Amino acid sequence: MTDFSIIAVFFVGLLGGVHCLGMCGSIVGILTAQLPRAGAHWPFHLAYNGGRLVSYAVAGALVGAVGQAGMLLRDDVPIQHLLFALSSLMLIALGLYLAGLWGMVRRIEQLGGVLWRRIQPLTRGLFPVTTPLRAMLLGLAWGWLPCGLVYSVLVTALASGQAQSGALIMLAFGLGTLPNLLAIGLFWERIKHTIQSPRIRMATGLLVAGFGVYGLVKVGYTFYTYGWVGSCHVAA
Repeated sequence: MTDFSIIAVFFVGLLGGVHCLGMCGSIVGILTAQLPRAGAHWPFHLAYNGGRLVSYAVAGALVGAVGQAGMLLRDDVPIQHLLFALSSLMLIALGLYLAGLWGMVRRIEQLGGVLWRRIQPLTRGLFPVTTPLRAMLLGLAWGWLPCGLVYSVLVTALASGQAQSGALIMLAFGLGTLPNLLAIGLFWERIKHTIQSPRIRMATGLLVAGFGVYGLVKVGYTFYTYGWVGSCHVAA
């Protein structure tokens, strides 16, 4: 299921532009306002997003390692498939959130505020953003910003059960978000009204939820094929 997860999270990142606009649009706007007036801005945006992707990969590796440890402790139960079911449910919740139909993911974002309150003060010394190196360091810090989109994909990284797979899943997700955030940084005024369209939000949200539904169907079929449904019921 890891191959499906990598493809799915890439498109989740790509389709999550409606969320990126609200969550990261102001941050990218702050970054852009701090950039030197002379010279090209794209190296700064690439550096910022490169740092952000590194943070995502590190977070994915950490939760993947945690998932691996959990599976080693209980190899008699299909823990990995149960975690994939959970990640699919999170994708459905995320899709409904992006579509503006359900706000549970917003509550999950609030839980990450504890970590962010410790990291945010570190970013103050990076302003003004005068070099791409500073932009990259800012991206490294802002990669830990509380984000329901990121947290939903981290559950998939957890389900992968390997540090390297978790890192790869989060990297694929980060690459999916890259076009949106680069576009927001370079063409903010031109695209913001399009991305904020209710129809765009609804369509992208339902597509993301569709990935979650498909994942649940795959997990359900696997449980049925291997006869795990009855065994899990007995174990419960």
